[in-house]
Order: sequence, then C-alpha cells, then structure tokens
Amino acid sequence: MQKLNQESFADFITEGKKVVEFSADWCVDCKRVAPDMPELAQKFADHMTFAEIDVDEAREVAEEYGVKGIPTFIVFEGGKEVGRLPSRFAKTKEQIEAFLQDYIDGK
Repeated sequence: MQKLNQESFADFITEGKKVVEFSADWCVDCKRVAPDMPELAQKFADHMTFAEIDVDEAREVAEEYGVKGIPTFIVFEGGKEVGRLPSRFAKTKEQIEAFLQDYIDGK
C-alpha cells in the first residue's frame, strides 16, 4: 500500500476513487488490521486505490479532515471526501470490508 506524506496527499486524492487509511506506528488497532490491508486493497482494486498516511508525520492533513482516532478510513472521489469509517468501527477486517462494499454498492 502506498505511503503518503503531507506533500503527496493532495496529489493522490485528486483523481479517481481513493481510500486513505489514517494511522500511526504506535497504534495497536492499526497494527491489528495492517496484515489484512493488502488483501482488501487487492479485492477492491477494480474500484479504488489504497494508501496510508501517518497522522504523526502529517498532522495538518489529519486536522484538516477532523481525524480524531485511528485507524480512520476516508474514501475520496475527485478530491472530495465521500465516505468515512471512523476508528471506533475500523477494528476488524470484516468492518473495513463491509464499509468498502457498502460504499461500492451505494448504501
């Protein structure tokens, strides 16, 4: 999964459908879902591109998007936020997968 920083974030989300995981090295829940992310990125590759950004390294981006807890997943389309899975609902592979599937299904 592509790693973003303060500078590369805006370019990444500009075109197409993108999913950005806001995380940090010290985050226990982020570490718990990390092994599942390559599989999820592959499963949804026809619909969206995945990346992650470290909230400690890109604090301004996290603040701009109101990320209060991690991991938080935000779906962007054409540079605009169109969906969000906050940290309280992003603890398991199944929760993340259901959120992404619901987004694709238009729910």
